[in-house]
Amino acid sequence: MIKNFKGKTAVLTGAGSGFGLECARIGAKLGMNLVLVDVQQDALDQASTELKAETNAHGAEVLPFKLDVSNAAQMDAMGQAVFERLGAPHFVFNNAGVGSGGLIWENSVKDWEWVLGVNLWGVIHGVRIFTPMMLAAAAKDSAWQGHIVNTASMAGLLNPPNMGVYNVSKHAVVSLSETLYQDLALVTDQISASVLCPYFVPTGISQSHRNRPEQFPAEKPTRSQLIGQAMSEKAVGSGKVTAAEVAQKVFDAIAADQFYIFSHPKALGNVQTRMECILLQKNPIDPFAERPEIGQNLKAALRA
Repeated sequence: MIKNFKGKTAVLTGAGSGFGLECARIGAKLGMNLVLVDVQQDALDQASTELKAETNAHGAEVLPFKLDVSNAAQMDAMGQAVFERLGAPHFVFNNAGVGSGGLIWENSVKDWEWVLGVNLWGVIHGVRIFTPMMLAAAAKDSAWQGHIVNTASMAGLLNPPNMGVYNVSKHAVVSLSETLYQDLALVTDQISASVLCPYFVPTGISQSHRNRPEQFPAEKPTRSQLIGQAMSEKAVGSGKVTAAEVAQKVFDAIAADQFYIFSHPKALGNVQTRMECILLQKNPIDPFAERPEIGQNLKAALRA
């Protein structure tokens, strides 16, 4: 369990908005050194300016890096720069993510490469770069503690239709995180991990296309993709739990050494039902059983 955050270093990807920014704001108030990583320059600049005022008051630093988390070379260079300036980070928040919808066979190769690149490879890079640094720091100091938080989604525990690429990426992050937790437990008692599985929270992820790189040009969206985008915007925008509230849950979980972090625990009933279907070898149930009108409208729209 980690109780003292002051003077510790945190690396946060996707730090320009959403959960990343809110976690950084909490870190700033706690007097932490913050490494802010984002692909959007204006959002990164704004976050850096805001957070420097807070961290300076605590004698802490803010290091901003504009980069694409799916790019191994850029992530490697950032990791080396962080180590040279601040040493091994105590906390890593692999948070950067993008959303994508549509019928799973209608996604292009570029769609898959973009979403898996950010959502999965971004986490892979964060884990492979910083975990060895953290283990080395822990080996040198028996009092040293660290924690890694990977942002997945409730879509990593469920399989909502018409958003297959996103589901696949988030299921992979859940699996990676569970394995990371177990692997760390084999070799150290000083470093642990958590996985964040938020439901619909207003963060800006429904507008992910604003940061889609040029090397992954979007094709003309299909009907299912347009429908998926509209549904995502409505669901995310109407979320009642704020990103700031979720960020506080993350820090509370780190302090309590809690692995699974949920923004909407009541949604776990759907996860339980899915697991029961697997155990009973039943076919997947209707995901809209509780709100059939949504499923009926989606089916009608897709078949129109």
